[in-house]
Amino acid sequence: MRAVAVALLIIAGAAAPASAQHLPPFGGPTPPPFTATLSNNTPLVFGMDAEQATRALGTPLTYLSGRPGEEVYLTFRDIGGSGLFAHKDRLYLQFRKGKLAGWKGDWGHNWMWQ
Repeated sequence: MRAVAVALLIIAGAAAPASAQHLPPFGGPTPPPFTATLSNNTPLVFGMDAEQATRALGTPLTYLSGRPGEEVYLTFRDIGGSGLFAHKDRLYLQFRKGKLAGWKGDWGHNWMWQ
């Protein structure tokens, strides 16, 4: 069954020829930079406060540890997944002096593949 699905994907990919992106005409609109077209870009900016980060991510932050102004927060980002299982990734945010100093995604271990 899986081999049939892979074969169909290969056939479908062969039907649509690949093409390079064309240069914009002189004086015309320029295309967005490559990084703006990525689907995995994070709307976070160093120096945000916790409220701005919450609005940018669209998810609530959960306090994990740290003194006031030096907190570590956790949020769960719903980035889709298959139709069978919801997929939520953990995102840790580090604040120093009340401003966002760094973040780290944690994809954990999938219990199905152990």
